[in-house]
Amino acid sequence: MLSLPVCLPSQNNFQKNFQKNDSDYVEFSGKIVDVKNGDVLPFATLSVEGSNITTVSNSEGEFSLKIPKEFQDKTLTVSYIGYKNRILKISELKQENSRITLEPMIVSLPEINVISTDAENLVLSVLENRYKNYPEEELLMTAFYRETIKKNRSYVSLSEAIVDILKQPYSSFRQDQAELYKSRKQSDYKKMDTLVFKLMGGPYNSLYMDVMKNPDYLFTESILDNYEFSFDRTTYIDHQLIYIVNFKQRPFVNIPLYYGKLYIDAESLALRSAIFHLDLTDKEKSASMLIRKKPLNAKVFLTNASYRMDYIEKNGKWYYNYSRIELDFKIDWKRKLFNSNYYTVVEMAVTNWEKATEEKKLKNKLRPTVIIADEASGFSDPEFWGSYNVIEPEKPIESAIKKIQKQLEKRK
Repeated sequence: MLSLPVCLPSQNNFQKNFQKNDSDYVEFSGKIVDVKNGDVLPFATLSVEGSNITTVSNSEGEFSLKIPKEFQDKTLTVSYIGYKNRILKISELKQENSRITLEPMIVSLPEINVISTDAENLVLSVLENRYKNYPEEELLMTAFYRETIKKNRSYVSLSEAIVDILKQPYSSFRQDQAELYKSRKQSDYKKMDTLVFKLMGGPYNSLYMDVMKNPDYLFTESILDNYEFSFDRTTYIDHQLIYIVNFKQRPFVNIPLYYGKLYIDAESLALRSAIFHLDLTDKEKSASMLIRKKPLNAKVFLTNASYRMDYIEKNGKWYYNYSRIELDFKIDWKRKLFNSNYYTVVEMAVTNWEKATEEKKLKNKLRPTVIIADEASGFSDPEFWGSYNVIEPEKPIESAIKKIQKQLEKRK
């Protein structure tokens, strides 16, 4: 078994009350694209006016969004970094095949020295302002979680879940907690030969990526000296200035750290998004950070470790919104001619939240070492999620589910 903690360290009352009958909501689906060239816009944020209902588009720009009928007279805001926000009346949306176009933001950019010529000081300011910019109350969130595993070009495991999250205040040392509400999976372990590839941590991997709640995942004052910071181009989102800061580990640092970009809201100094990668120069050390168990007759190397974390602003506060982890591994078998390559994606999107109360706490908390593929049952009812919002699956995932189902039926 190859077990991966991919990051460093039954129904509850809330869900019963939140769940609606099929007749109480309307589902909309479509694609978000660039108005000029038609390029798809992956991971765009869609949010419903007057609510905390949100979702994100998938890597192909496709989305699905279930909206209660009570919000049909409201508007939908679609946002994407570097583009103008698009606000549409929900009542005018098509239920299927909506094509939402966004226009690039073209404005004259101010000089970067309006705030500072020191990118590291800007990052320090972001950390210093996190208690002001992020929620200081306990929240109960609903999220959609998905993890996929591919061997070479074929999907061998898919797991999905609706997760309840007890999100702790950003000033608290208490860790976020998670509970499964609904889950399902499909696996074809015969395709894995002698290797069973499993992911440990489930939704906790996504929660640990909240770098404003867990800043030591990326930066603390004690390790900032290990990084080089520099300003990239400046951009806008809906006329809000966004600073982009590049970071990478210094040449003399001999432990695997990260490199990437931070997107910082210039007005509030809140981190809006972080996109980064693990430095894989030292193959053995980088692999040892993520692999819990591996076969004795194999060497395992990371070939890619990519991360994305997005926040959304509501009423002056920034909330955890979406995270994505992509990990690629090469398995070098002893006494075998060919290597095996595995690719895994872990993503989670918060689709609603409310203030937590004593009556609305988690009852069956997941262990931080949970393996979702072991907890979930098989795919079945196409209406499995009911009124819950999910991330629209990419086409290869949809076809993989059908293919795996057929293969498993043949073996019965």
